[in-house]
Amino acid sequence: MFDQFDSSNFRSGYINVLIASDVASRGLGKNSGYGKPTSIQAQSWPICLSGRDLIGIAQTGSGKTLSYILPALYHILKMPKLEEGDGPIALVLAPTRELAQQIQAVISIFSRTMRIRHACLYGGTSKMYQTRDLCRGAEIVVATPGRLIDFLESGTTNVNRITYLVLDEADRMLDMGFEPQIRKIIQMTREDFLGSLLREGGSSAGGGGGSSDARNLCSSNSGTQTQNGLFVEICHEYEKPAKLQNLLKEIFVDGPRRTIIFASTKRTVDDLVIMVNKYGYRAMGIHGDKSQWNRDQTLRDFRSGYINVLIASDVASRGLDVEDIKYVVNYDFPDNTENYVHRIGRTARSTKTGISYTLFTPLNGNKAQDLIDILNEAHQFVPDRLLLLAAKNKPITTRQWK
Repeated sequence: MFDQFDSSNFRSGYINVLIASDVASRGLGKNSGYGKPTSIQAQSWPICLSGRDLIGIAQTGSGKTLSYILPALYHILKMPKLEEGDGPIALVLAPTRELAQQIQAVISIFSRTMRIRHACLYGGTSKMYQTRDLCRGAEIVVATPGRLIDFLESGTTNVNRITYLVLDEADRMLDMGFEPQIRKIIQMTREDFLGSLLREGGSSAGGGGGSSDARNLCSSNSGTQTQNGLFVEICHEYEKPAKLQNLLKEIFVDGPRRTIIFASTKRTVDDLVIMVNKYGYRAMGIHGDKSQWNRDQTLRDFRSGYINVLIASDVASRGLDVEDIKYVVNYDFPDNTENYVHRIGRTARSTKTGISYTLFTPLNGNKAQDLIDILNEAHQFVPDRLLLLAAKNKPITTRQWK
């Protein structure tokens, strides 16, 4: 395990280049408040640098992206340069375009001084600029599985040179049905690849589609983030608009606060955008029916502070990396508690604190016990009405008499 950057196996010149960079110093500089690796980085770097496979488990905001990006860049520097017609040396697969773009942003920061070229491939937008980046020669590619296969089948790129492979949020990709595409991509790569399976916020590593020889398991506090304040209010469906209005008044009492509101359907997202703007707050929505340009512009407006409320479906619960999100409101409770954990993970990233509010109705009663378990794990208050809902929805067991 590496407790300091200086104790890592990166050669000193490589670290000095990173720290000397004006851009990179915001992440690794001595005055940046980030003077040593996070837990997942300290555990994963020696394994990645030694060329072994690993499965990493880490909560959101723990620096897991950098835990595989720095070894990837170091690996690329040691490999022969790309020749005409070569594909990438390192490949990162991600389940959503938002997460792919977030990963590319990290790569862009740390690859600039090393002159390592990169490309980001995802659907929902024109292939023209993505094709241009590939044809120029990209040593590292971040891609969603479907779009990568499109480029492979068209002959635009290939995976013949890949010796470093990462599946970020492997569990999510399997849940989304990407296993056939992942297996197809891996079967096309060289057999001696370095495979890293990264799963965010789970209790055990995801499998299927990755290396069958990943014997090294790295874990970094994979439970619910305890720096969150988790508050649950029991109400009926018709009470939600008034509850939300009161919550926003409380959140914005001392001025604008960057806030995300999650809803279960695209229609609810659109309705809430109208409602919240009528309340006097600057809000925009993001969901799967929005164009890629519209989604990117909305995220830019949210990051810049032009809007202070982002209303989203679960498309943004993973892969959305916006700093200083203080509040998350679950207007609708998600279909499963795993999505709940990822929603609240948009705040309290790394060592920062955040607050999550959840409006929970009797219609969600079958998920009450799961929510209680999460609250107990995070040492948060459990409302009596939530306990009552859990008791009412407890599965009935029947005794067989002989």
